[in-house]
Amino acid sequence: MRRELQVAPFFFVYLNSCIVFRMTDIVLKQESYNIIGVCLRVYEELGGGFLESVYEKAIEKEFKLSGIPYKKQVKLNIQYKGEDLGKYFIADFVVYGKIILEIKAVSYLINQHLGQTLNYLKATDMRLGLVVNFGNVKFQYRRVLNSSLR
Repeated sequence: MRRELQVAPFFFVYLNSCIVFRMTDIVLKQESYNIIGVCLRVYEELGGGFLESVYEKAIEKEFKLSGIPYKKQVKLNIQYKGEDLGKYFIADFVVYGKIILEIKAVSYLINQHLGQTLNYLKATDMRLGLVVNFGNVKFQYRRVLNSSLR
């Protein structure tokens, strides 16, 4: 079975191959727009090149200023067939109680970053993850959609 990742608002990528088509409905459109806006404001102010922890603090400050509900460094238990595995991961942010925001400061976003976020989404039954990267020459983000939830 191939794992699907939705990236950007208009593209679907299968790991190891690419299929492109226009999306008719963007999941959590306004919420993700608000989150990306916060991240862009941080990037415009700080630029690239800092550690992830610097961007995390700045994003938290912007969330507060914007009145966007969030939780930082959220411990999320991993479920398997409805049972808690006793394992967890720490999400950088859970925003609006339903979007996982992962912060990166790397040269390039790679499929493993997106795949990790997809695994987090599936393990927690959340629908949307955003992976933002401050380490490239320009700001990057990708939308990751848990397509197993409709």
